[in-house]
Amino acid sequence: MPVTALSASPDCRADEWRDSLKNRLAEVRAHTLALAAPLSAEDQCVQSMPDCSPTKWHLAHTSWFFEAVILAAHQPGYVPFNPRYFHLFNSYYESLGPRHPRPQRGLLTRPSHDEILAYRRHVDAAMSRFIGESRGAAWQAAAPLVELGLNHEQQHQELILTDILHALSCNPLLPAYQPAPARALHLATPLPALQWLDAPGGTVEVGHGSDAFAFDNETPRHRVLLAPYRIANRLVTCGDFAEFIADGGYETASLWLSDGWAAVQAGGWKAPAYWIAPGDVRAPVSHWQVFGLHGAQALDAAAPVTQLSFYEAAAYAEWAGARLPTEFEWEAAWELPGITQMTGHAWQWTRSSYDPYPGFRPFAGAVGEYNGKFMVGQQVLRGGSLATPAGHARPTYRNFFPPGARWQFSGLRLAKEAGAC
Repeated sequence: MPVTALSASPDCRADEWRDSLKNRLAEVRAHTLALAAPLSAEDQCVQSMPDCSPTKWHLAHTSWFFEAVILAAHQPGYVPFNPRYFHLFNSYYESLGPRHPRPQRGLLTRPSHDEILAYRRHVDAAMSRFIGESRGAAWQAAAPLVELGLNHEQQHQELILTDILHALSCNPLLPAYQPAPARALHLATPLPALQWLDAPGGTVEVGHGSDAFAFDNETPRHRVLLAPYRIANRLVTCGDFAEFIADGGYETASLWLSDGWAAVQAGGWKAPAYWIAPGDVRAPVSHWQVFGLHGAQALDAAAPVTQLSFYEAAAYAEWAGARLPTEFEWEAAWELPGITQMTGHAWQWTRSSYDPYPGFRPFAGAVGEYNGKFMVGQQVLRGGSLATPAGHARPTYRNFFPPGARWQFSGLRLAKEAGAC
């Protein structure tokens, strides 16, 4: 695990770090409950597909992580809230025992929503005591796990939103998660014109290299050689993507990777997930709607397109005479003058498969299962979306999903070879 400020600080700094973690624990845990607050108990029990989890399960699993990984392992005499929860709310940690099958999480009508809230309160109180009382080598070993637990819960905060959005999209009433705000995030600043920025390439350093927190898959920092390239200053918009649809993009096999074309045929894809066609997919943009967290809204042509699979992103890039950037081109472009929308709008598919960095070592212990064992058959996304918690994203963050996943807030940015028009 990357070194944190704790391990490099004297005792007085360690106390400051302890206080910081305790405060952040309260803030992160409260924010999770705030995200669930607009949802009824019925909403929170629904599992709309195997890749999604019920909100209630997210509330429980994030508590399970602190209980199973920290309290049960590092707090002498810890008494669990309910020993059977170690089985119910384990996600994929083989070293921590068996688990309830992922596709059947929606069948867990019991424990009740109120019991899960009581579970959270139990774990919160135990964690607050643990952070306040733990000292010496025990605290040195546990503090990085507390940091990991906070970032883990932030990941699930985004999943709460993406998973409930999918569930609500399956309801014929198309209910909103919450009413629309007065002004949408993507309209806070005017949309810049599409421009191609020249990146010099060369030998660049990528990956996380500071003492601040990072997931193990962001390390170690290393050098890569990049050819000169061009990258778009902004994301592809809904209006841009509507042109692809109107030009028969979903009907032109030559634009698609083989597996992508098979997914189009099998799924009957005609547009990004949650787009509502007016009857004719070649209708003007003004006739389309998009279902989102605020319900069905008129399509905003200037908004970044989201809910795209990797296959759709790659097909659009082919249609546009461009390509997707590699994850290292994307990371190196972070500092380019004129680059915009790098985070806070949409996760951005890259052309990079999710592989270990040279010299990669997973976290020690049970949390070694956090990332490394998923490094096959997935594509890397970079950036951060409108659902990513504030302060959670960074230039080196590596998100990853299978290429057919399209229920996330995932979009794209174009790239080209140097000199290409």
